[in-house]
Amino acid sequence: MFCRMRPPVERISRRVLLGGFAAACTASFPRLLPAAERMSVALEGRAESLPLSPGRAPAAVWRLAGGAPVLRLPRGSSLDLTLANGLSIPTALSGRGLAMPMPLLGQQPLAPGSRATITAAGSRAGTGLLDLRLLADGAAAPVRPLPLIVDEAAAVTIDRDEVFLVEDFRLKPDGTAIAPGTDAKESELLYTVNGQIQPEIALRAQARVRLRLINGCHRAVIAIKIADLETVRVMAIDSQPAEPFLARNGAVVLPPGGRTDVVIDMPAAKAPLQMLLHDGTTARPLARLTPSNEPPLRAAPLPPPAPLPANGLPDKLDLRTAIRAELPLDGADWRLPAQFSAASPPAFQAKAGRVVVLALANKSAGTTVVHLHGQPFRLLDRLDDGWKPYWLDTLAVEAGQTQRIAFLTEQPGRFLMESMAANWAAPRLVRWYEIR
Repeated sequence: MFCRMRPPVERISRRVLLGGFAAACTASFPRLLPAAERMSVALEGRAESLPLSPGRAPAAVWRLAGGAPVLRLPRGSSLDLTLANGLSIPTALSGRGLAMPMPLLGQQPLAPGSRATITAAGSRAGTGLLDLRLLADGAAAPVRPLPLIVDEAAAVTIDRDEVFLVEDFRLKPDGTAIAPGTDAKESELLYTVNGQIQPEIALRAQARVRLRLINGCHRAVIAIKIADLETVRVMAIDSQPAEPFLARNGAVVLPPGGRTDVVIDMPAAKAPLQMLLHDGTTARPLARLTPSNEPPLRAAPLPPPAPLPANGLPDKLDLRTAIRAELPLDGADWRLPAQFSAASPPAFQAKAGRVVVLALANKSAGTTVVHLHGQPFRLLDRLDDGWKPYWLDTLAVEAGQTQRIAFLTEQPGRFLMESMAANWAAPRLVRWYEIR
């Protein structure tokens, strides 16, 4: 039932890159908001300059800003998100790890220069992501997302809590950053961590660190490896606690939009730990975890951590009585977000409280990434007789493959689905489904 992890990142092929889910990450951010029954949070889509290449002027990019690098909330928060659209295109706010109205369904696009208030709730703890990229393919600049943390109600025993947001940028020869959904020929590919090129993050020896890895890349499925650190313990994936397991040799695989929380104990050795990124073509340096000058926090590593507090998802799913449907990840039923209409037929319908099994069929010639809004799901084993020990909301499906997922329909409503090829120039496509 447990996920079989893959070889070290130096030998990861494109096929192997899509085979597992685990994690590692870094970069400190302060807690932003105190516990409260209801909170008001100001968000803004705005233009900014980001240094991406030495010797060239900072690149013009767009960003969803929330007043600090990470929006952090206590579990159970009720939110009024006031979004100001300072961009030159209509926007729609997408949220992973936050309960909120569906973009294009319960939430209509926001015109440039407009402002709207969106109600949301941090009903479950975990690492999430807010972004404005749904309508931004082919725009004048790429859009940067905003990391989100909803804290557990019960205390988690760690010494450091770090966010590690990985983003990709394509630069023209003149240094202009281009948006996805456009031709990437003759562009330079760069990866950043929290907006920086190859940062160094100082960690105290023998400190227990919760690393929240977020793949903020536009289309790329990535693998991350912490060199010389084999004990990387996966604790949560896509905002949901997992049955803890070890990522083999510290290797981590994430689809775009995917998030994974791991726990590591910083070794007492003085040598830095190199973090490498592999995107299916080559491995490259991404960041370094360096020992701080402070003395070790303790004499020996702590025992393995306890699982994170449960989020209320079911321990078991009854597959025998499940509603089953096949969902091709391409074809005429998928629409560009700008052409989406809620009057189109839903991909499937089900009553609340039922188990649904979807066969995600990728009949295209390349990897396709699918994101299911509103319903965390289990990835079923090939024989449909069990599932992996974690929940997901995003999955990369290889060319010519069919993956089956299962979930319990919780709340009635209309929910969005996204599909896109793992290719910079490929469009983002959408459909919707209904829980009655």
